[in-house]
Amino acid sequence: MATVHDVAAYILEKKGCMTTMKLQKLVYYCQAWSLVWDEKPMFKERVEAWANGPVFPDLYDLHRGKFRVMKWKKGTPSNLSTEAQETVDAVLEFYGDKKSQWLSDLTHQENPWKDARIGIAPGERGSKVITNAAMAEYYGSL
Repeated sequence: MATVHDVAAYILEKKGCMTTMKLQKLVYYCQAWSLVWDEKPMFKERVEAWANGPVFPDLYDLHRGKFRVMKWKKGTPSNLSTEAQETVDAVLEFYGDKKSQWLSDLTHQENPWKDARIGIAPGERGSKVITNAAMAEYYGSL
């Protein structure tokens, strides 16, 4: 199974430099749609419902303090299976040209993030996990 770092590296290899927020959201949608289309997670790392939307702490630890990233040194794009690459490519086809704020706003309208934020004030720090089950149920219903 690929890691969240492999997916980030693959996305940056395909799309080039982007904001860290956009990278986080694209990786999130890769996991979400893998759960629906491939019926399994693309990677095992957890995603949390932070104030600015879904965030993978494993990615955040490496890009903390940066606004943009060009390459992801920890991941290996070739670790993605053909099926995973096809899923990422489809996600990039739809979401790849969207602005980071648009992607963030979209995640804020969707149930997996909203449900994980129940009881947490807007803008307040939070680290509740967005479960694979919540993502599969929500995105599978679209």
